[in-house]
Amino acid sequence: MSVLPLVFTSGWASGVNAYAVVLLLGLLGATGVSDDVPGALQRPDVLIAAGVLFLCEAVADKIPYVDTVWDAVHTVIRPIAGGVVGALLAGQNGSLPELAAGAVGGSAALLSHLVKTGTRMAVNTSPEPASNIVLSVVEDLGVAALIVFAIFHPVAAAVIAAALLAAGIGLVVFLWKRVRAFLRRRRERRLSPQPRPFP
Repeated sequence: MSVLPLVFTSGWASGVNAYAVVLLLGLLGATGVSDDVPGALQRPDVLIAAGVLFLCEAVADKIPYVDTVWDAVHTVIRPIAGGVVGALLAGQNGSLPELAAGAVGGSAALLSHLVKTGTRMAVNTSPEPASNIVLSVVEDLGVAALIVFAIFHPVAAAVIAAALLAAGIGLVVFLWKRVRAFLRRRRERRLSPQPRPFP
């Protein structure tokens, strides 16, 4: 069976939270739940590093504007992680060239990362911090659920990941139109002459 659906799903998930993907896949392999996980992801040093970085992301991702800086730094890291995980999965399976798998995983990670970053920037215009925290928790739980589901049902998980990616792109376009309109109205209000008070 082709490993392409698992590569695509892990790529999409890496764009949202690469450390969670590496940690979850590594744990699923190390505990014997799945034979599809390459040994490189099951190494104790990889699991420890992924766990520590996952905890850092779990904190940074819930603080408005800190999450934007974190996402900016990870614009390079997440697509690379998606590509590496994809290539490792392909090497383990042997049904897809590693270079092609790396390209699929990296591209899916880049697209989902851009969706996440755009959504977060739009959410940060909201004055309250709760929406950031809720969105971060939903992302983390979604990544965990989809990666575990992908191990057992890779094709169905890939369809869900593709639908989430398409919906995310549509949401970012919608949100950015609203944010730009809001910023334009605010700028016009600030630049419009104010009525002079009567003496």
